[in-house]
Formats: sequence, C-alpha cells, structure tokens
Amino acid sequence: MTNLLAFQALCGPSLLKTDPATLLRLLVAAPLLEEWVVRAGLQEWLMRRSTVPRTANGAALQVVGPAICFSLLHLGAGWFAAAAVFPPGLALGLLYQRWRDWRLCAAAHALCNGYALIFCNAYF
Repeated sequence: MTNLLAFQALCGPSLLKTDPATLLRLLVAAPLLEEWVVRAGLQEWLMRRSTVPRTANGAALQVVGPAICFSLLHLGAGWFAAAAVFPPGLALGLLYQRWRDWRLCAAAHALCNGYALIFCNAYF
C-alpha cells in the first residue's frame, strides 16, 4: 500500500495523461523552458559571477543551487515529485557545467520525462 501511494505521488496526473498536448508540454515545452531558465540563465550566471569558481565550494554552489531551483519548479506536482527531480537536476547541472550547452540539458531532460511517462503508464 505504501509503495502504491509513493508511485501515485511520483506519477501525478500529468504523467498519467498521454494526450498530444500533455506530451508536447512534457517532452518539448517544459524541457526547453526549464533548462533555458535554470541552466542558460541561473547556472550560467552563477558560473560567471562566482568569485571562487575553481574551488569545490564554488563548483557545488554552481550545481546545487540551480538543482534546488529546478526542484522548486516542480512543487506544483507535490513535495515528493519535487524531491524526486533533485537528483536528475544535479545530473543536468553537471552536464551543463561540463559542456555549457543548455540544449543538451533540454534533450536529456526530455529523455527523463519520456522515461517517467513510460514508467508511470506501464505501472498504472
């Protein structure tokens, strides 16, 4: 029963829909907009403005800060979903830090959303 509630919290209503508008939003619009704001905007700004970019603390701030904001963008789906997207947010931040291309992050984000859609619709 607990696992079912956890999956329902993770797979909210938007991940259980497969209509064209939802698919467009989850696989194209959200990844492009979120990565443009979080990576090309916030993370790029932190990377340029950091006074200690070459230290571990500076690098952590440049990745963890945007990952927290990325999670907060998903609060509309609930706290469980917001917490669940934190690790992928960290991974996307590392991806951006390495290649500095938000479009690559948007493609990876779309793949994550696609996996979530497949997982949630296969389970329920």
